[in-house]
Amino acid sequence: MTNNVIEVNGLNIWVSGDITPPRHIVKNVSFSLQRGQCLALVGESGSGKSVTARALVGLAGERLKVQAETLALQGESLLGRSDAWWQQVRGSKVGFILQDALVSLDPLRPVGQEIAEALALHGWGTPASRQQKVHALLEDVGVPQAALRASQRPGELSGGLRQRALIASAIAMHPEVIIADEPTTALDVTVQAQVLDVLRQMLDRGTSVILISHDLAVVAKIADHILVMQGGSIVESGAARQVLQQPQHAYTQGLINAIPSEHTKGQRLSSTAPIQISPSRVAEISSDEVLLEARHITKRFRGQSAVADVSFQLKRGETLGIVGESGSGKTTLSRIALALESPDSGEVLYRGNAWSHASAQHQRKVRRQIAVVYQDPLSSFDPRWRVSDILFDAIALDTHPVTQTPRERAISLLQSVGLTAEHLHQWPARMSGGQRQRVAIARAIATHPQIIVLDEAVSALDVTIQAQILDLLSDLQAQLGVSYLFISHDLGVIHHMSDRVLVMQNGIAVEQGNADDVFYRPSHPYTQQLLASLPRLGTAETA
Repeated sequence: MTNNVIEVNGLNIWVSGDITPPRHIVKNVSFSLQRGQCLALVGESGSGKSVTARALVGLAGERLKVQAETLALQGESLLGRSDAWWQQVRGSKVGFILQDALVSLDPLRPVGQEIAEALALHGWGTPASRQQKVHALLEDVGVPQAALRASQRPGELSGGLRQRALIASAIAMHPEVIIADEPTTALDVTVQAQVLDVLRQMLDRGTSVILISHDLAVVAKIADHILVMQGGSIVESGAARQVLQQPQHAYTQGLINAIPSEHTKGQRLSSTAPIQISPSRVAEISSDEVLLEARHITKRFRGQSAVADVSFQLKRGETLGIVGESGSGKTTLSRIALALESPDSGEVLYRGNAWSHASAQHQRKVRRQIAVVYQDPLSSFDPRWRVSDILFDAIALDTHPVTQTPRERAISLLQSVGLTAEHLHQWPARMSGGQRQRVAIARAIATHPQIIVLDEAVSALDVTIQAQILDLLSDLQAQLGVSYLFISHDLGVIHHMSDRVLVMQNGIAVEQGNADDVFYRPSHPYTQQLLASLPRLGTAETA
């Protein structure tokens, strides 16, 4: 007999194409999972971690061929099973939590109804008893006002509440194993901490957890054992503390070194060489000049205050980090700074002149000097355009005298962000997330902007790609003198990048000051709460 609830030995997975030969995407992976243990699979996108986990619940995909010497749950083989068999096993013996609860939950049904369906599928109870069970499950995962929340649709819930509802659905039948695929990605730090607390409580009750994540700080919070995957293979494994504090493989060391924090400020996070820009484009930096100033900004939507009496200054060549949870008002504030929204009261000045209340003609003229990079660049690109079209369009707006042709200028821009002329003819949809974000940054600097607003610009990237983009932004700032309004819920990123920090809560700027002062000596309870919730590598709890 074995104490392992999952046994994997010699797992190999191939993906087949219509024309191309099969690709080997998971290569001879072996591991076991004990009762009440958390096993973390970490690595970048494409490393094979998610498809490995999906093979454990029969969801690898039709085009994938799964082979293994052993692939077993509680001693039962998972190979060659029918769809009917899997329908009985999923939920009852193994639960699966996906990353995006808004997509995973049915937007047209109340969340309680969806959780009840998980119970009904396995023949549990009566409609009345299932309703009571749903409320109890929601309470178990920390959802306040469970009966009310059960009656609400996913769109009426916050990201944290949706994620907890998804967890409630996954644990409804009290499975022995929970597989959580990036369950905290893109969540605010306090909500992230709450979700991790729920997973920890499940571990304490004896449930086993497989946690898939590229965030090693999150992994450090609850993992007992870590498998590091690269290119479909396990390159390092061991106890969490050992892997995180004494990594043996260069890839693991690179993942750890790439994590931005208070300790990395002023240092490069990646192994990429600094970008060198033509001397003719290097700007003179005067740190005393105020480029953007917000004075007592207030904005309300449907009678609710989104931003309340917020003021700040952004000087040339500096980075102002704006941090806060979802709904704190930081994105609304950035849209007002971009003159995409008008404040109900207060004003925004650009170089001492009216900006938020300026004429449309004046705003069009100034807008070339204020660029923006969003979290998902693909949604901001015209799907009919190649990279060349995107850059040519931006170059046409530039009023600075240039001697280069549009093509030469586009190649120069690509080289400025670490890409090459070969990328000119590519479709963004076929590029990696990091490459797309580089194109978005190239587009942003095409008009020689004085300010770039970065709205969660690195939150969806793997840690090593994020590190490369943050290094790139630092290089561009040092050489071009550009100022950044950097919006993020990631405190590590904010501290690494920012000269000054503005902390938002419920539309109010609760704290503002030098980055080190805010992070090392926070004066407001909310800032203190955010920092206390921040997962750190040093918190690995197992030996």
